[in-house]
Amino acid sequence: MARKSETRTELPGFDEAASGPRLGPTGRALREFADPKPLKSHGPARIIALCNQKGGVGKTTTSINLGAAIAECGRRVLAIDFDPQGALSAGLGVQTHDVTTIYDLLLSRTKSPSDAIQHTSVPNLDVIPANIDLSAAEVHLVNEVAREQILAGVLRKVVNDYDVILIDCQPSLGILTVNALTAAHGVLIPLECEFFALRGVALLVETIEKVKDRLNPVIELDGILATMYDSRTLHSREVLERVVDAFGDRVLETVISRTVKFPDASVAAMPITQFAPEHQASKAYRQLARELIARGAVA
Repeated sequence: MARKSETRTELPGFDEAASGPRLGPTGRALREFADPKPLKSHGPARIIALCNQKGGVGKTTTSINLGAAIAECGRRVLAIDFDPQGALSAGLGVQTHDVTTIYDLLLSRTKSPSDAIQHTSVPNLDVIPANIDLSAAEVHLVNEVAREQILAGVLRKVVNDYDVILIDCQPSLGILTVNALTAAHGVLIPLECEFFALRGVALLVETIEKVKDRLNPVIELDGILATMYDSRTLHSREVLERVVDAFGDRVLETVISRTVKFPDASVAAMPITQFAPEHQASKAYRQLARELIARGAVA
């Protein structure tokens, strides 16, 4: 028997119920988060690590576009490229060669973060870039005293200048990622709606708990963000349902759908909010920024 077709809204993955409240893909009532009130002053920043040991789940895309969306809300944002591939830097069109990078700041006590900070085309959004040199950092840091806390020491010098610091982590659970978790107040886990991405979440949450117990007692899980969602496939819907069953309200209501606009924006070295400001993907990341502000994860 043919399955009855479903009617869906244009919002990212949201369902349109025949009667009663509209339900989002997480199974909760669909709601719009209010525009945040402007800040009377800036800083100190809340530091958020975007982390997942699996690659290709949308960490860098989320770092770029969430940073731009939060900046649109009048918040000062600093994005830290903490991946040797330097994708965040490239995605925002900043220089990565013959400049001071996060690698230099980790290894030198004389360099200041202000030497590395670059402005982007997005007002209120700055970047500390990275390049392939960062891949050697773990080797250099292994014999350092308190090696897990070196990034935290770097960020302490700029924390009062920003409202939010986003750390785009590399896809691993090595020393660099532990540095990010030790420096952070919160963790945002982008999770592709795909089975193999789901498998590693429990290990990542366990790692966060170990860091909380041994290195950083203030860290907390700000949320799990479903990315690359395709409401047309049963697989995407089932994976998201299992994540919600396992983690409940820690799964954010905002869901980021799959779209070709993201790679197009990357090629243009612009966030989606600039490249296609009226696209549903832009609206989704603005919704995500408002949700994190409403949850208290962002000022």
